[in-house]
Amino acid sequence: MGMETVIEHWDGRVCCSRYDAETGAFLTVAIHSRQLGPATGGTRAMAYPSRELAVGDATRLASSMTHKMAVAGLPMGGGKSVIALPRDRREIGEADWHRILVLHAETLATLNGSYWTGPDVGTSSADMDVLHGLSGGYAFGRSEAAGGPGSSAPETAHGVYVGIRESAREVGISDLAGRRVLVQGLGAVGMDVARRVAADGARLIASDIDPLRCEVARTELDAEIVAVDDVVSTACDVFVPCATGGVIDRRVASTLETRVVAGSANNVLADDAAADVLASRGIVLAPDFVINSGGGIHLVGREVLGWTADEVSLHVERIGRTLAEVFERARTERTSTDLAARRLADDVLARSTQSVAS
Repeated sequence: MGMETVIEHWDGRVCCSRYDAETGAFLTVAIHSRQLGPATGGTRAMAYPSRELAVGDATRLASSMTHKMAVAGLPMGGGKSVIALPRDRREIGEADWHRILVLHAETLATLNGSYWTGPDVGTSSADMDVLHGLSGGYAFGRSEAAGGPGSSAPETAHGVYVGIRESAREVGISDLAGRRVLVQGLGAVGMDVARRVAADGARLIASDIDPLRCEVARTELDAEIVAVDDVVSTACDVFVPCATGGVIDRRVASTLETRVVAGSANNVLADDAAADVLASRGIVLAPDFVINSGGGIHLVGREVLGWTADEVSLHVERIGRTLAEVFERARTERTSTDLAARRLADDVLARSTQSVAS
C-alpha cells in the first residue's frame, strides 16, 4: 500500500511529511482531530521497513489518540509524530539526532499549536526539553529539571495495572496471586507493570528483545523468561503486551491461550477481525486506547489542566471505571470490547459537536 492509498483510506485532517537527506530520517506528523482541542500525541522514533509503513503507523496512532483523549475526558484532539530512522535509534549519533529534533521542532512551530507532542517509543523527556525550547513550547513531558512534570511512564504503568485488575475481575479473577501474567516488553512501562503484578503474587512470565532487561526480571522478580517468538504461543491467565503494536491478528487471536489481554501497546490488534475472534472465544480485551491513557492523563493533567500529582493519580484510577463501562456495553450490545470502546469515544465526540452547535 503506497502513501497515497494510506491517506486516501484515512479520515484524519492533516498529514505532513519531510525527508532529511543528511541523516536519512523521514518525519511525519498526522493530525486526526481537533474537535475537543489541539491535537496531541507522542513522537515515535524507530526504524521502519518502509516510509509507507511509517506514515500508516502515524495515521493509525493519531486516530487512536482521538479516541484516547475522548474516553479519558481530556480537552485535546488526536495526533501523532513518527520519525522513521535509517537504523536503530541507538545507532544514531548525537549530532544527527539533534539535527532531527531541530527539523521536528520546525514542523511543530509551523503547525503553530494545532498539534502538541510528547515522548513515545524512542524519545524521552530530555528530547521534549529540546523540542519545547525550539518549537515555541509545543511539547509535553519535559524533565522536572526543565520545569516539566517528568516521564509519563509511571502513570501509564499505573493505568495498565488498574486495567489489568478490572479486566481480570471481568473473567472472575479477583486476585492475581498465583496467576500466570505474561508481560511482553520490559521498557519503562512494561517493567513497572511487571513489578506491580509480581508484588501481587502473580507468577510472572516476561519477554523482551533485550537480554539484560530479561535478566533483571528473572533475578529481581523471579520471572520465567520466554523467547520473543514464543510469546503468543505461551499459555497464561493475563497477556500484557507492552511493546509495539500489531501483536494480535485474527490467526493469533484464534489460538492465543489466555483469558485477558490488557497492556500498554498502542494498536495491539493487527486487524479489525481480531477483536471479534477474541470476543467469540470469551477472551476479554482491554482496548489499548483506554487502558494506556495514564500517560496522556499525566501530561495533559499536569501541563494543561494544572492538576497536582495526586489529582492525576485519582484520574488514572478511573480507567478501571471506564473499562467496566466498556465491558458492560459490549455485553449489552453483543459486540467486541474494542468496538464498544470506540462507540463510547464517538458518543463523547458527538456530544461535543452538539454542544458547539447549540
